[in-house]
Amino acid sequence: MAAARPQQFVAILDFGAQYAQLIARRVRDCHVYSELVPCDITAEELRAMGPSAVILSGGPASVYAEDAPDMDASVFEMGVPVLGFCYGQQIMAKKLGGEVSHADTGEYGPATLVRDGRSSILANTPADAQTVWMSHRDRVTRAPEGFAVTAHTETCPIAMMECPERRLYAMQFHPEVRHTACGRQMLENFLFNVCGLRASWTMDNVIDDLVAGIRAQVGEDRVILGLSGGVDSSVVAALVHRAIGEQLTCVFVNHGLLRKGEPEMVEEVFREEFAMPLVHVHAEERYAALLAGVTDPEEKRRRIGTEFWRVFFEEAEKLDGVRFMAQGTIYPDIIESGARKTGGKAATIKSHHNLIPFPEGVHFDLIEPLDHFFKDEVRELGVALGLPERMVYRQPFPGPGLAIRIIGEVTPEKLGILREADAIVREELDAYNAELFERTGERNSAHSCWQYFAVLPDIKSVGVMGDERTYARPVIVRAVESADAMTADWAKLPYEVIERISVRIVGEVAGVNRVVYDVTPKPPATIEWE
Repeated sequence: MAAARPQQFVAILDFGAQYAQLIARRVRDCHVYSELVPCDITAEELRAMGPSAVILSGGPASVYAEDAPDMDASVFEMGVPVLGFCYGQQIMAKKLGGEVSHADTGEYGPATLVRDGRSSILANTPADAQTVWMSHRDRVTRAPEGFAVTAHTETCPIAMMECPERRLYAMQFHPEVRHTACGRQMLENFLFNVCGLRASWTMDNVIDDLVAGIRAQVGEDRVILGLSGGVDSSVVAALVHRAIGEQLTCVFVNHGLLRKGEPEMVEEVFREEFAMPLVHVHAEERYAALLAGVTDPEEKRRRIGTEFWRVFFEEAEKLDGVRFMAQGTIYPDIIESGARKTGGKAATIKSHHNLIPFPEGVHFDLIEPLDHFFKDEVRELGVALGLPERMVYRQPFPGPGLAIRIIGEVTPEKLGILREADAIVREELDAYNAELFERTGERNSAHSCWQYFAVLPDIKSVGVMGDERTYARPVIVRAVESADAMTADWAKLPYEVIERISVRIVGEVAGVNRVVYDVTPKPPATIEWE
């Protein structure tokens, strides 16, 4: 079961844009539900979904390329407002009789947008000029009949075009990125002034719909859920428990690779605060034996994932009357895997971590109530459901746990070192973020850390402690600033914060004599170290 689609929503036709998810996020930031759909969806299929408006995303191709993404021109005749960005503007122009040409000079990065007339989209933005974000080589050189040119830049004569009579609007730049100064206002102008939508997509409304949907699907049957203590599975647990109470049983597989204090937090929140039926499986020794001698990170992932499902289904077989299995699949999982909800046409970026290897003769119907929610929305939902903030705003943490933050073989000694060092990093940067929040009132201010943790490399180095030579391990500290993990920059922490982390780790964690700080952005690096 997926979350029910609200009565009013915006369909975003995805032409392969790097910013496609970001467009959906920005529309939802305005409290209007949005959903990505394949660009080649037919007008008939789209009409059956009942969108209130359509947005055409950007894309890397040229509209004249042989294999360029295409769309059904009948979408423009559906009678709903359409807004195109970049490639979306170009394909709108091409389909409706305008012209698109390859420019001698490309436009990449900030550009100055100048108005050429009255514009519904530019209402309540600067009347003279404003900064927008460009990324194009092709451009519209003749607008289709009935369109007015409403803005230009130095190298793009038709930076915006509008046909209010047909409620068709398009722009060459990207209003969804924060570098476009008034991008949010432009989106709001389209959603509320042009489309007449309401800012009604809020977590309180969503919870009522989700709970009703879960109750209708489950009836009197029982549900099982693999609870990791992570944000996604925790929110699903709270949501399903609100819907069906003790018909839900949570299985917490403790593989011994969690961070300091996390098993205890799972017990406290779900068994004590929420009074949920919880099975805590202590599988630490099984995993220790399974990982002995393994150094390849992909092999670690494979073994940990395979063993999780083996342990989980062993517990599931002990329960009677379970028909459903709930899990914390979220929207990026679906999009990035090219899986079912996007029509299977998206490029596969990574394997879908929630695909379930049911053993022979075992099957549960799935409940995936978060599969159209982004991570920040899942956190909002968790707060609205009453989960404690220490769990909802918990650091992102990979399923294989500390095993992939240990370079090389995982041993009890290394786990002990990393667990203690990581706790210090989180403690100090939790305090740093809290101080910023108190000062700015923003949970994710420009200088707050989005993710931070310790890594234990498979090397030792010489040091001097207490006038004695040491040969011990270094700890790598990783802290990044990011909005969505698609890109990230290393956090420019104050020197005194880095110093405090270093002094504490070397002084409090046995076996460590050196601390280093990773200053590599993503790309070229990844956030994790595996």
